[in-house]
Amino acid sequence: MSSRGALEITLLPGARELLGMHARELPQRDDLCGAFCGALALAASGLGRRDGEPLDQDAVALAAGSVVCEAPDAHTLPHGEGGRRDYRLALPFVADPAVSGTTAGGVVVALAELSAGRLAAIPYAGPWSAATLGGLFDLAAGLPRAATLIANLATRHLWGGGASVVQLLDHLLDGREDGPAPDWDVGHFACIVGRVDGPAGRLYAVADTYPALGHDGLHMQPELRLAAAIDRRDMPAGGVIVAVLAQDAEAVRAGARAIGLQERIWDNGTIALGASR
Repeated sequence: MSSRGALEITLLPGARELLGMHARELPQRDDLCGAFCGALALAASGLGRRDGEPLDQDAVALAAGSVVCEAPDAHTLPHGEGGRRDYRLALPFVADPAVSGTTAGGVVVALAELSAGRLAAIPYAGPWSAATLGGLFDLAAGLPRAATLIANLATRHLWGGGASVVQLLDHLLDGREDGPAPDWDVGHFACIVGRVDGPAGRLYAVADTYPALGHDGLHMQPELRLAAAIDRRDMPAGGVIVAVLAQDAEAVRAGARAIGLQERIWDNGTIALGASR
């Protein structure tokens, strides 16, 4: 392959373990996208069980204070998904689907609690641009141990998960932006697990929470699209939670400060009930 077509692929440390858990756990249970991603972060760091019990999406949801809508809401599901309500643990319910789900702060608390402090979950509220997203990914990719980027984003800004190989290559090699329309329009959590750099464009690999999105829940997103989705300027705020082993937390904080990211919890519009505190 000539240098004109050279591509560089980078996986975050711990991505293979995360993707193994991702394949086993799909799809998320209703309203548990944040908890699903939290469970993936635990698995990536080798913390999939505690006291013989699985640290799955239900365990994270209970610790995070996630709330579930009393009735299924088909409008919050991507096309081709029927929902999943086989909860393993008893979770609190709420009538209003607009406030059900998991808060960013709940994910942070749950990861620290369920890992007994071995995992640090550091929330970054922005500002989000191609530069800060790329800088944070580079920081995570350079760590010696597992690092998970949990993005709280607006799906309306993403490409649809069914982008063809031709569309992906057109973006990487020529910088073209004409990908498929978004699959759905909600506030959502998903994990960033890798990146492909080309001569004229950059794509991020996203491990999503439903198999109907992309290929078994995996899809590629252009850098500007993903940064805009995390920025969420047209809906309640978003951000990225960086989940790393505690010994790597200071390196993350120092690097994030250097690229101008603000460490703080954001309000994504969800309420929290019954969280462990």
